[in-house]
Amino acid sequence: MRILVTGAGGFIGGHLVDKLILEGHEIIAVDNKPFENWYQRFDQSQNFVADLKLIENAMKYSVGVEQVYNLAADMGGMGFIENNKAKCMESILINTHLLQASVKNNVEKFFFSSSACVYASFRQDSLDIAPLKESDAYPADPEDGYGWEKLFSERMCRHFQEDYGIKTYVARYHNVYGPNGTYAGGREKVPAAACRKIIEAVKSGSYEIEIWGDGRQLRSFTYISDCIEGSIKLMNSNFSNPINIGSSEMISINDLYKSIIEVNGLPFEKFKFSHDLSAPQGVRGRSSNNDLCLQTLGWEPTISFATGIKETFDWIAKELNY
Repeated sequence: MRILVTGAGGFIGGHLVDKLILEGHEIIAVDNKPFENWYQRFDQSQNFVADLKLIENAMKYSVGVEQVYNLAADMGGMGFIENNKAKCMESILINTHLLQASVKNNVEKFFFSSSACVYASFRQDSLDIAPLKESDAYPADPEDGYGWEKLFSERMCRHFQEDYGIKTYVARYHNVYGPNGTYAGGREKVPAAACRKIIEAVKSGSYEIEIWGDGRQLRSFTYISDCIEGSIKLMNSNFSNPINIGSSEMISINDLYKSIIEVNGLPFEKFKFSHDLSAPQGVRGRSSNNDLCLQTLGWEPTISFATGIKETFDWIAKELNY
């Protein structure tokens, strides 16, 4: 098939393009970053730099494609999304224009990458939390800015399917991590940031690490290969409602650091941890309920955190000449 992947120069987008090329598809890869800032770029795909907040670009690159995977968004880790709410909200323009263009250009299937940040905050304010099922997004109380953009765009997909007949698919990603992603600069997420901090602490000889919050926050983390497999399975299904693509394995931030240190054979007793209680730390607890995913796709993420984080650490270590 001829497939458009937006956000193709990003972390998830790059891995998705790689997988779709391996499956034999013709890929149109679009991102607004200069080519030198793409995390992965493949000679087998047609690669373009364009701002999809402009409708003329959405129209241009969706001509003649059968499927659109929309992964384009201005986003990052908790430190970024808490301090750039307007930027995050502007991504609504991307999804709006791509949906409009897809209808006009007779695209058959449209995939939107949503986020666990759509879930109601009042369901995540305790360490004693139940894994989040898809219906827990309502009554609406998502992450301010970024979460609202994702929830609004989910509903836009639904109504475009109802009104115009285009098949839409919505995946709620839960903390995706892995190689070939952001690990520094302010947009990185916790697993990559933790790997970088540990490497820097060892290289400096100080073994000192600052953790945002008290470190007891609970999360589940989804390895990139699971994310890509689940996304493609969803696109190949007939299920049109939002669905979790996330690991059900929950871990505290303190234990995340401990796990990274231990799987890499580093001396945990040498590390000295401090906690910045004033730093952004997000909700108190969040994990993925995969009942619907199992029922609908016959599948759920299987890569353990220990396995995935070792791959991630090794890649970041190479990047940092460790």
